[in-house]
Amino acid sequence: MGHWICCLCSRVADSLMLLLVLALSCNPSTAATASPPAPHIKPSYSFGRTFLGLDKCNACIGTSICKKFFKEEIRFDTWLSSHLKLPPSYLLSYSGNYTDDAKSWRLVDITRLTSKYRHDRADKRICTSLLKTKTCSLERALRRTHRFQKWLRAKRLTPDLVQGLSSPMLRCPSQRLLDRIVRRYAEVPDAGSIYMDHLTDRDKLRLLYTLSVNSHPILLQIFPDVEGWPFPRYLGSCGRLVVSASTRPLRDFYGAAPEVAADLALQLLAVLRSMGTNDLNYFFYFTHVDAGTFGVFSNGHLFIRDASTLGIIDKEEGSQLIDGQQEYKDIFSCLTVDCQSAFVSCNSIREKHSLVMVCQELLPKLLKGKFLQPVQDKIDSFLQHCADGLADDQGVNEAAAKLAELLKPLRSCDSRFAYRYPDCKYSDKY
Repeated sequence: MGHWICCLCSRVADSLMLLLVLALSCNPSTAATASPPAPHIKPSYSFGRTFLGLDKCNACIGTSICKKFFKEEIRFDTWLSSHLKLPPSYLLSYSGNYTDDAKSWRLVDITRLTSKYRHDRADKRICTSLLKTKTCSLERALRRTHRFQKWLRAKRLTPDLVQGLSSPMLRCPSQRLLDRIVRRYAEVPDAGSIYMDHLTDRDKLRLLYTLSVNSHPILLQIFPDVEGWPFPRYLGSCGRLVVSASTRPLRDFYGAAPEVAADLALQLLAVLRSMGTNDLNYFFYFTHVDAGTFGVFSNGHLFIRDASTLGIIDKEEGSQLIDGQQEYKDIFSCLTVDCQSAFVSCNSIREKHSLVMVCQELLPKLLKGKFLQPVQDKIDSFLQHCADGLADDQGVNEAAAKLAELLKPLRSCDSRFAYRYPDCKYSDKY
């Protein structure tokens, strides 16, 4: 009898314990204090603030896309392996993958504004020239400069605040262009204002630093691809790394089939025309071109891959700095170039400037030996006339126009050119 009572008490105790557990699980306040289950441990990507350049902020580009890196929604190609190793920090650019939903990924380019060696050398120059030490707080040193103090007091970005900066984009600045920079600067919440009231001291230093080192990300922000400008999409920055839509450099297509080469050459000529004549009345020109200046998306569309050598002249307002004012130099003028470098005069830029360089440097490598005679001879002749630089603007433009007419029937209409297929089947334009 006692044994039976003992078993009954044990069962009652077990039932009461079960009811107590169920009650606790239904009580939010009690459940919140319960120990969470052990997390699922997965391999983690080992970041360093130094690799991203976050240790140098606010002498950096921005932080708008840092969360993507740390949430592993931006991955370098090597990260897709199980080893999860970061690539070497000395590279100038990296191929990466980007996702918004952790399911679908798209290719992106992750680039530095200049090489890590040049960045490090510029950092040392800031410390030794401003504070006479080998190492220092870059932000503290730059904040003390006369130029940045003027930026802090300024309500509006004016030509005198950017005079002497090495960026070709700012050699011949107009107020209209500078207002566009402030209004569309993507590293801050969009205020849609030409006044810098919405920029904190930190934001102003980052903008000034970016313009001083390399204006490429700024051009991508103020002339976005969604408005029809021939630049890859700017996705954001973290420290001293910039993330943009991926393109393959033009050099990868030097050995392409004749119809592909003809298509890319025609696109290249069209981009140059749009850079000289557009609805906003800005004239874009290159100070230098090479095989990495232009790139091609996976759909065959050609874009300007590297905008760092692009200058801008405002045909509507004109330059608001005379050439003498460009000679002003300070530490911001020398972050990536020799301080003794001479500026190109705004008045010396001709309309044929970029076309001549492309005919000299890029189109011959793209079109050389691709076609049968006598077509190839005609192509070579037009290229030579365009590249010699001795003809007047009209002569160079006529040679380019004749080259375009010759190339049009040489391209094909198929799925390799997704940016214009199947439209080309039903349009005389192609």
